[in-house]
Amino acid sequence: MIPGGGQPNMQQLLQQAQKMQQQLAEAQEELARTPVEGSAGGGLVTATVSGAGELQGLVIDPKAVDPEDTETLADLILAAVRDANASAQQLQQQKLGPLAQGLGGGLPGLPF
Repeated sequence: MIPGGGQPNMQQLLQQAQKMQQQLAEAQEELARTPVEGSAGGGLVTATVSGAGELQGLVIDPKAVDPEDTETLADLILAAVRDANASAQQLQQQKLGPLAQGLGGGLPGLPF
């Protein structure tokens, strides 16, 4: 039983909410700084995204460049970026998932 007639301590609840909000902001900042790689074509194309999913770099092996077949190169680039984004989403789930659960479920705008 909660002392004082069963009412939760609003100050304590506000402090907990602020602490969780700060932890969430710190986790989001860490994600933005964390590079995540994805690749396609056995490493012919490598994409680097931030943990938040922002494309930061793209490396294309010269062997992947065929002026007669730019479609395959485009497909490799898309696959590498998708692979990197999938890894970034997994990282987001690891970093932000526990915080979202602590807030009573998913957070609007986050992919979980």
